[in-house]
Order: sequence, then structure tokens, then C-alpha cells
Amino acid sequence: MTNHDFLSEMNILTEDLRIPSDTPGIELYIRNKRPASMDTFSNEKTIVMVHGATYPIGSLYDVELDGFTFLDYLARHGYDVYAVDVRGYGGSTRPSEMQQPADLNPPLVRTETGVRDFGTAVDFVLKRRNLSKVNILGMSWGGTVAGAYTSRNNDKVNKLSLIAPQWLSFSPVPIDTGGPLGSYRLVAVGDMKERWLSAAPEHKRSDLIPEGWFEQWVEATLASDPGSQTAHPGYIRATNGPILDIREYWTVGKAFYDPKIITVPVLLVHAEWDIDVPLELAQHFFTSLTGATYRRWVEIGEGTHMVMLEKNRLQAFQAIRGFLDEAYAPAN
Repeated sequence: MTNHDFLSEMNILTEDLRIPSDTPGIELYIRNKRPASMDTFSNEKTIVMVHGATYPIGSLYDVELDGFTFLDYLARHGYDVYAVDVRGYGGSTRPSEMQQPADLNPPLVRTETGVRDFGTAVDFVLKRRNLSKVNILGMSWGGTVAGAYTSRNNDKVNKLSLIAPQWLSFSPVPIDTGGPLGSYRLVAVGDMKERWLSAAPEHKRSDLIPEGWFEQWVEATLASDPGSQTAHPGYIRATNGPILDIREYWTVGKAFYDPKIITVPVLLVHAEWDIDVPLELAQHFFTSLTGATYRRWVEIGEGTHMVMLEKNRLQAFQAIRGFLDEAYAPAN
């Protein structure tokens, strides 16, 4: 029996949790996966993660591809894994403005709100497991949320893993298509494939997403926003607060937080065909992490911003697990 076979047979417990946010009437959805046999919990083996500006946790981290998800992978390697949807996304409460036409209200869920919701989730896990620290992970906009949270709460973070985090950009950011911003935007999920593949060289596009994976992703993503399917079939809603923050921070030379204040170990995972966070942005961010205990950059060939859902996703999974597993301590 191979190690993969053994891990695939490991029983995983899944819990879907709802916790109060710091705003009356707004609840946060958290999915927890862990080995069924796990009965002791530790700072080192617990992780809390958050999604990006468009897709919720179920669309990024818990889509079953080739028989398992990213959350499954970490749970089967001995981790107590929590993934949280900030308000307005996935299973968390959508602000009442999201039931109205988008042009009637200003952009919802600014990054500061994301940091608050993520902090609420971290504090919940710390209390639930009687821990002093957890590992945290964020992707894209979620990397900003996780990075900003860590810069303010180094004492609660064991290690920080970031997948293609936002950083200062002197070029337009593709997710911001321009024009006025309403409270949220409608995203045509089924039309995403062309944009997704366009980041890769033309001769490399045919096998970037293995057969059937895109369709599974679309199904899971649409299921994350059932309230949109009656009024807007085939679309999910994504809040525009993160897009406004791109305009007011990242593209005008203003960082939302200072990376050098982060003092914990940091892993940066990036893929070579990422047009949302180009290589030079990742490099600038990485070299700004001067206060980290230690830092590591893993560059994945033949991958885009969505590398966690592509043929080389296991390279990203293994890099993150290896970083979390190790007991490395740099020399003084």
C-alpha cells in the first residue's frame, strides 16, 4: 500500500460551524476537518485559513479533485484545519445590501472587515482548542488579510503561509476591471476558464486543468452562493470592498500593512504564470519581510494564480505541509 493509499483511507471528521461575528446579525461560517483519531491539539498542528476576494473557502480549498481537497490533504497529514468565510462569502451571512441591486450601496467588506472576521475565527479556534497560537494561511486578498492580521498579532501566530499575496502594483490589477463600484459584483463562474487559461502560454493550456476538474470547480463554486442562483443563474456575488482597497492602497503606492512588522516564520508560494500577482510583485513583497524569524519562497513552474486547483497543486500542498511540519530553527 502506498502512502497516498494509506492517507486516502484515513477517516476525516468534518464539522460545519457558525460563530457570531463582532456585528449583530452577522455569523461566520467555519469548516473544520481533522483526523477522526485526533484527540490532542497543539499550536503546531492547527491551521486557520481564509480565501481571496472572489471565491470562498469551498471554492478554493475544499473542492474534491482527484478524490481529495486541500483541507483533506492537511487533515490526513495530522492537522486540525479550519477555513473561514468572511462575511458576504460562502456560508457566512451576506450583509442585507447584497439582497439589493449593487448600484444602490457602496462597496462592501473592506479589507479591515476581513481582518476583523478572520481575527474572530482565530480567537474562536484558540479558545476551542485551548491553544496560544495557530498557523495561518491566506491566498491573494486573503494573503493581505492574513498578513495584516499577523502584523498585529504575532503572539497568536505560529507560522504564516501566503499564496500569491497582494502587494504594491504600478500596473493595473486584472481583478479590477475599472468603472464605478457597487456594493458587490456578479461573477460568471462558467466563463472563468478562458481568463484562467489565458495566463498560461498557448501551447501549455490544454493540460493545465485536468479533465473534469473545471466542471467540478464550477459546481462547487455555484453551490457556495445558492441565493444568487434564482436571480442570477450561473453567477456568484463577490463583494467590492477588496476592489476599492486595490484602488485606494495597492495601485497608489500605499501598503495596507507593513510586512517588516511580521516576526514569525513566513512561507510565500507563487506560480510562474500568475498575472494577478506577477513575479516582480512577489519578489518585492518577499524582500519586505525583513522581520520574519525566517522566510522561504517556493516558486511553482507551470501554474497560474489558481495553482491550488491545477495539475501542479500537489507541489503547493507539499510545500505548505513541509513548512508547517518542520521544526527548523535558524542559528542565532
